[in-house]
Amino acid sequence: MSDYVQVSTATETEEQAIALAGGAVQKRLAAGAQIAAVKSVFWHLGEYGTGGEWQILLKTTAERYPELETYLLEAHPWDNPEVCAVPITLGAERCKEWIRDSVTGRQG
Repeated sequence: MSDYVQVSTATETEEQAIALAGGAVQKRLAAGAQIAAVKSVFWHLGEYGTGGEWQILLKTTAERYPELETYLLEAHPWDNPEVCAVPITLGAERCKEWIRDSVTGRQG
């Protein structure tokens, strides 16, 4: 398994996305996050739908992932939000160091 993961979730509004991402980064559960407006096509509660969402991509270590997942599920405004993680199998060594140092508090 990779030592690093990128975690995704989405919210209905930009303000919710900023609050959720900000909390994760301030708590050092993630090194950083990007937020982008996206169009989604989905099934939800048995209904087909489309709509706009605010996607959040967070970087963290595999070790910190369980705490990040718990935070996202508890702080998220939706009852059953998407929270998915994919391994970062390749990446610049300095980037991986930044992720590790950020979530362990070794970096300011």
